[in-house]
Amino acid sequence: MKMQPKDLLQLSEQFGSPLYVYDAEKIKSQYNRLTKAFSKVEKLRINYAMKALSNVAILQLLEGMGSGLDTVSIQEVQLGLHAGYSPERIFYTPNGVSLEEIEEVNALGVQINIDNLSILEQFGAKHPNVPVCIRINPHVMAGGNANISVGHIDSKFGISVHQLPHLVRIVENTKMNIVGIHMHTGSDILDIEVFLYAAEILFDAARHFKDLEFLDFGSGFKVPYKKDDIETDIEELGKKLSKRFNEFCTEYGKNLTLIFEPGKFLVSEAGYFLAKVNVVKQTTSTVFAGIDSGFNHLIRPMFYGSSHHIENISNPKGKERFYSVVGYICETDTFANNRRISEINEGDILSFRNAGAYCFSMASNYNSRYKPAEVLWMNGQGHLIRAHETFEDLIKGQIGLPQIADAQ
Repeated sequence: MKMQPKDLLQLSEQFGSPLYVYDAEKIKSQYNRLTKAFSKVEKLRINYAMKALSNVAILQLLEGMGSGLDTVSIQEVQLGLHAGYSPERIFYTPNGVSLEEIEEVNALGVQINIDNLSILEQFGAKHPNVPVCIRINPHVMAGGNANISVGHIDSKFGISVHQLPHLVRIVENTKMNIVGIHMHTGSDILDIEVFLYAAEILFDAARHFKDLEFLDFGSGFKVPYKKDDIETDIEELGKKLSKRFNEFCTEYGKNLTLIFEPGKFLVSEAGYFLAKVNVVKQTTSTVFAGIDSGFNHLIRPMFYGSSHHIENISNPKGKERFYSVVGYICETDTFANNRRISEINEGDILSFRNAGAYCFSMASNYNSRYKPAEVLWMNGQGHLIRAHETFEDLIKGQIGLPQIADAQ
């Protein structure tokens, strides 16, 4: 049952605002769309990139559909295990972490993915028999904001494809057990042909290793953020990459597993962020709609310059006017400038689309504000999956000065 504005309005009344809402059916449909697009590949694995949205209920929803997990920290690994994932269904792809953390994760039995020569050599020398995946930087960007692109020559992510001879030498000297090759070209893939070109670089790298079990093509699939917005054509990519992947497997002499690690693609469009209008403020040149939230709850517009469609669900059919939607943070805190929205009155509820990815997961307590609740819309009902923070949450773990003085 597709969510309607009236459903969101009812949830804001039931659970308060601000509020994050996730549509379980949309998450399921995106997962099924991706698996269907690559149905011609015999061995396909989807690892959800949980940094996008790491609520345990969301992890459990995807686990029930057969998804694995892509994690970037030991804490994400532990959350995945807590949510019910078996270790072999969890991939760990960190960046810039210590050898000690990698060894801690390895002890948990998950798949290690290493993205720099220094740690690769150290880990291989100590643990030559542990199955390891190598993260390659193909130096190809298939689109995306400069702040979130990872395929360029100066990126901190991955081992440069130009360092492949050095990489091979390390593997030969340590006799490491390399079972997979991974790449990531960035986020918001616009050009499928560029992605396919990067895939050829991955195939070339894979030929240097004779005992691979899988190739991981990352993700970065673009989703639409506004009407008529461009998005990655998953069906076309599935058709073209599946054909080329199957050809490579024949050439390699082994049926490898094709892995993707989508995050935003699975959860972005499923998410809505609801906020109440505190004040409508007319200045000499602008009408501001000030809401009971800020970039402490949805940082993407300020951080990435991203655009989130905003709808006044309290007055969806009202006459459209131009508003600048701003937050209550004591700093420049703008969600939208000069945006056409149905007429706004104080007390109205605004709904921000595409709030499933990198919204709650990047939220903070800046200005000592509480983080909002999270609700999962499933089977026509809203289910609370994270409670709204309280003052007790805010001070938890803090040690006041009188207690320090008493201890002395």
